[in-house]
Amino acid sequence: MRIIYFDLDALNPDHLSCYGYHRETSPNIDQIAKEGTRFNNMYTSDAPCLPSRTALYTGQFGIHSGVVGHGGTAADLRSQGLSRRFNDRLEYGGTAGFMQGALGMKTAMVSPFGQRHSAWHFYAGFNDIINSGKGGMDDISDVTPDVLGWLERNKDEEDFYLHINYWDIHTPYRYPEKYGNQFADEPLPEWLTEETLEKHKKTVGPHGALEISMYNGDEDKRFPFHPGALTDMDQLRRMIDGYDTSIKLVDEELGKIFQWLKDHDMYEDTAIIISADHGENMGDLAIYGEHGTADNGTCRIPFIAKWPKCQTDAVDDGFHYNVDMAPTIAEAAGKTEVPAFWDGESFFKTLQDGTDTGREELIVSQCAHVCQRGVRFDDYMYIRTYHCGFRLHPQEQLYNLKEDPYEQNDIAAENPELCKEANWRLSNWHDTAMQKSDYATDPMWTVIQEGGPEHAKTAHLPDYLKHLRNTGRAEGAKLLEEKYAVDLAHLENPPPMELAKPTLNWKKKQI
Repeated sequence: MRIIYFDLDALNPDHLSCYGYHRETSPNIDQIAKEGTRFNNMYTSDAPCLPSRTALYTGQFGIHSGVVGHGGTAADLRSQGLSRRFNDRLEYGGTAGFMQGALGMKTAMVSPFGQRHSAWHFYAGFNDIINSGKGGMDDISDVTPDVLGWLERNKDEEDFYLHINYWDIHTPYRYPEKYGNQFADEPLPEWLTEETLEKHKKTVGPHGALEISMYNGDEDKRFPFHPGALTDMDQLRRMIDGYDTSIKLVDEELGKIFQWLKDHDMYEDTAIIISADHGENMGDLAIYGEHGTADNGTCRIPFIAKWPKCQTDAVDDGFHYNVDMAPTIAEAAGKTEVPAFWDGESFFKTLQDGTDTGREELIVSQCAHVCQRGVRFDDYMYIRTYHCGFRLHPQEQLYNLKEDPYEQNDIAAENPELCKEANWRLSNWHDTAMQKSDYATDPMWTVIQEGGPEHAKTAHLPDYLKHLRNTGRAEGAKLLEEKYAVDLAHLENPPPMELAKPTLNWKKKQI
């Protein structure tokens, strides 16, 4: 069995033409969808980058692996503890280790991610690792030659798994200037109107319309296709066109790899999966060019799978997690026994014949920019906020995704019973997850106790408050000052620092 997994960073499925987008951004990806199954409701269990890829390759929710954020204790994989022997559970129990050991596959990746986030567990179970060392600033000219080189060297392998990571879709948009804007003459999405933009300009929070750069509207001259602030419709077009053109560029690179497989008679018998670590809010929740919430825009990901001898031109609407990929591959290989610590459920029968393998609901987590958990059930996305990340999110939000797919109209206040149901689902999931956990602490609370999400530390707040006042949002600045008054006071008058006692008594070396 040969499997190639395309990890296209920060890809919002709503910007792919095979998902119904009005622009033809993805003709090569669209072809894979025609030859396989397109999953409409695939979500990462934990967002963004580090928690998501940890979930994918440990097979665990973040509440179990411990990785839910981008800094502090909750960015490190939890110690296995007393059950660890000479090797830990990821040697042959992580997703890649399982494929390598139990399935006898050669495993390889082309990605700098493990070094970018110091996520050394990301490499566990891989035979070959090709790392550009550029930490995500590599582009197609770095990635594609490495991919084709590896395929050429391993074309006689009957069983392999190859992970390919393209970063070009991730901000800041940096496609070659000679490539040009591929969508300059095409309309913007219908819902992104001038009226919508004016509303978004009044909202408060990092990566809002007037602070694309997170806490300000500054531009970086190195990236001419990436605006600093969406002050008018021209800048909004610049933002959307930059994102869509980046998708088109990466799609063309995938086409080159597909053609190589066809030229070497490997295409028909190779499983091809196209997915992402997370989505991207492109106006969803009034946020642009970011993946910082536990909502539909951030946590819903594309998932398209062409699998040999399985159904074609199929669509699945069931609810699935990215952690479900590991047991799916296991079932495809005929393995019924999988590691007990995996949280996923196989959807291979859906690939085979369309059998419904979806879940009743999904619980998604975000602790890098905010601390939130979201509940995806029926037509709804419920979001519960524990740390708002300077966005002034209310404690509860509810969106009807069938009527409001871009999360513009919060209906929580008018639907208390639905909020109660979502809370019950969240509480039930949490109780079950903690009963299975080896640790007594939910890592989300670790993030909060350590000072909040990595990308929303209070040290950023004074400058952001000035930016809010300078852009006509003094009332929002006042609300943030009131909400974070204690933390701001600590910034102005920090408590005396207590020096930690040394843990070792070092002695001068005697010569």
